[in-house]
Amino acid sequence: MRSPVQETLPFEDLPEMPTVSPWCQRWRERTHSWRHVHDGGFNARHFTVAPLDEKPAEKFVITHHYSGSYAAATKRLALYETSTGEERLSGVAVFGVPVSEAVLTNPLPYLRPYTESLVCLRFVLLDECPGNAESWFLARCFDALLADGVRGVVSFADPVPRRTASGVLVMPGHVGTIYAATNAVYAGRATARTVKVLPDGTVFHDRAAQKIRRQEQGCEYAAAQLVVLGAPRPRPGCDPALWLREALAAVGARNIRHRGAHRFVFRLGRTRREREEIELGLPAARPYPKQPDPEPTAT
Repeated sequence: MRSPVQETLPFEDLPEMPTVSPWCQRWRERTHSWRHVHDGGFNARHFTVAPLDEKPAEKFVITHHYSGSYAAATKRLALYETSTGEERLSGVAVFGVPVSEAVLTNPLPYLRPYTESLVCLRFVLLDECPGNAESWFLARCFDALLADGVRGVVSFADPVPRRTASGVLVMPGHVGTIYAATNAVYAGRATARTVKVLPDGTVFHDRAAQKIRRQEQGCEYAAAQLVVLGAPRPRPGCDPALWLREALAAVGARNIRHRGAHRFVFRLGRTRREREEIELGLPAARPYPKQPDPEPTAT
């Protein structure tokens, strides 16, 4: 009997694969790689899911997620690998509240935002996880959320590739393959906008800029992102808005046009009937996105 032949990856900078692909994306220290479903396969007996405290969740996400940033969460869940008898942290899922309530109420208008509906803020698995681990982990996360009264989850996939200032690809562009594979409702794109990309390829979000301008909680952390990249430290008594403008120029932040992230909606329930009873505020779109956006031109 012939052994199955494992397909080879066609090129190094491979974006996300179609839903039917046997390849699964993984991360370590913000660098993506691929795992094949035949590489040992997934054994649920070797994994467990449990709540995770804020500090270890933040450290794991900042270390491994391509964004290099963490979003304040209301619920954090960990994927542990247990085959050796010890728990090794292998994945983290972070759920919480968005900047605007409309992010939840537009697609899920009949659920109470922040309690019955949440946003999936970060979802990252290490490269040691075998194929199919992410769908199992996501299902266990939804079981835990449902037990806490959450009935809807909104998640986004960023389809815009990003490179460092030196040209190294750090984010190949996501189309939400795992969400499509787990039957999420595709609800089109979020609002198009212009984003600022830092020299390390990460995005300096509008919310971080707002915290600095208004000196809100978290402004020190936001400013530190720019200082690490070479911006001068804020002087006591300086105008925060002026400092921000000068800091972004000093580090060489680039403006790129973003057509909007792909939006996916999960309705949670014990049965199919319970899930379908949750009405959507946005029409379901077809087909699922298949390819990342073309690489944008910086301005």
